Amino acid sequence: MQNFSRREFLKIAGVSSSGLILGGCGVPIFADMVGAATEPLNQKFEELLFQPEKPVPEFAVSQIEPNQLIVNTFGFTPVLDPATFRLIIDGEVNQPLSLSLNDIYKLPLTSMVIRHVCVEGWAAIVQWGGVRLRDLIQLAQPKPDVRYVYFQSADRYSESWDLRSCLHPQTLMAYQKNGEPLPIQNGAPLRVASPIKLGYKQSKWVTRITLVNQLGRSRGYWEDQGYEWFAGL
Repeated sequence: MQNFSRREFLKIAGVSSSGLILGGCGVPIFADMVGAATEPLNQKFEELLFQPEKPVPEFAVSQIEPNQLIVNTFGFTPVLDPATFRLIIDGEVNQPLSLSLNDIYKLPLTSMVIRHVCVEGWAAIVQWGGVRLRDLIQLAQPKPDVRYVYFQSADRYSESWDLRSCLHPQTLMAYQKNGEPLPIQNGAPLRVASPIKLGYKQSKWVTRITLVNQLGRSRGYWEDQGYEWFAGL
């Protein structure tokens, strides 16, 4: 029997993020095609196929496409003072955290060159550098029943992920882009970066990470408008 990779299976089955459900990295294109009835099926397949410890192949630094990453904004571009910035990690944790950028910089730096994919139809190979989200979650000591993670941003954008995707070794809280400090328009001082999710899941200007045992009525800005929640690649 032929073995298929997760991406190959999703492509063949037609249940990928660009198949049954369409979203957007910043613009609600194809919103009329988003059907709530297909969301549970799509999510079930994607969660079933997701391998939380399997790394996504990366690219060489020479393959970076510095001009291909399109800047989408939710409403406005917040400017946060690095000196007073705090990342709050709270919710169902035993050790709530309020971390300065210097606290975050002291943690091990991970760098990866990956393809950032937007369902609008474009992609860019980018080098992100930062701290693994799993390291931050471990510091907060999550309670055993935690299953989901919410991200709140300074521009009032919100997102939620499943915990397993947050613990993937290539899911970062990034503060570097292409070897340089992360630009404001790309989410400075801290943003989510990962090769396992579509672009609209990768929140910019993140100020709070909240761990929960179940999702609330709001699951994220685009998701609340009917877009796919899992949005895996």
